[in-house]
Amino acid sequence: MKKILLLTLLCALSARAEVKTQAVEYKEGDTTLEGWLAYDDSVPGKRPGVLIVHQWKGLTDYEKKRAEMLAKLGYNVFAADIYGKGVRPKSPQEAGAQAGKFKNDRALLRKRVNAGLEVLQKNERTDTKHVAAIGYCFGGTAALELARSGADISGVVTFHGGLSTPTPDDAKNIKAKVLALHGGDDPNVPAKEVEGFEKEMRDAKVDWQLVAYGGAVHAFTDWNAGSDNSKGVAYNEKADKRSWEAMKQFFAELFK
Repeated sequence: MKKILLLTLLCALSARAEVKTQAVEYKEGDTTLEGWLAYDDSVPGKRPGVLIVHQWKGLTDYEKKRAEMLAKLGYNVFAADIYGKGVRPKSPQEAGAQAGKFKNDRALLRKRVNAGLEVLQKNERTDTKHVAAIGYCFGGTAALELARSGADISGVVTFHGGLSTPTPDDAKNIKAKVLALHGGDDPNVPAKEVEGFEKEMRDAKVDWQLVAYGGAVHAFTDWNAGSDNSKGVAYNEKADKRSWEAMKQFFAELFK
């Protein structure tokens, strides 16, 4: 009888400690966007917020899964939509066109990522004094542009993101601490680009870190990216786990 009561209690606690998710429609100018909110409803009151910015294929199940993982750590998480509601590239060609549109118009990219940040900041569960942004690949570029725009956030983490910018002097606007998690063998972000990023951060006296993972190429955290490094894009389990732990440690510092 006691075992049955204990099992019932555990099941009840598990049910209460459930990650809730929902699509959230919002606007940037005249464009309708659709992001994804995730939070643990067993966590009382406000908690630090984390904005996720997607890779070049738009907001997918990958970012939604990462949002759930962060929600389980106790964060209020919003995965932003940069491209627009229903704009989800189906091929590398379509993805390249969409990503290129925003990489070539950094002002528009900043507007879109700031619109996502505003949704997170206005959410009732977000402790607005403790907010960070993370991004994957294209999203890493967007997260850095958010910081360069002068957004009032605690920190930014980029996972295998593009590090270059046409306006490096804008780094003087950065208020956040910056953590760049980079594939040491990433052909899409070559050494010259990394050096430029380091100079940009130094010149602006930003509080920054860069970690390079040996043997890792582009998209090393994406479990859908295959395992063939020769293609320049591949999942690397070791780098994925190490970078996730680095992010968690970074957040512990930011939100202490």
